[in-house]
Amino acid sequence: MFSTTNFIYSYYGQVKPENLVFNANLQEFAQKVDMITSLESNGKLDPEDAYQQIKGLWKQLKHSKKELGIGEEPSATA
Repeated sequence: MFSTTNFIYSYYGQVKPENLVFNANLQEFAQKVDMITSLESNGKLDPEDAYQQIKGLWKQLKHSKKELGIGEEPSATA
């Protein structure tokens, strides 16, 4: 199971709250994609269903990135 303590000590990026949150979201995305692909590979999930689920997860991750302002240029203050 995912541990906050292990997560913080294994994160090597720039330590900002939004980066930590996005990294957690990214790790959750990867874990869910791994589970979906395993189910599909073992015949437990239809390929189209697997695709649609992963597509939905991707949209959630993109929304998270946008909401957190990851990858945006810092705004200039006057």
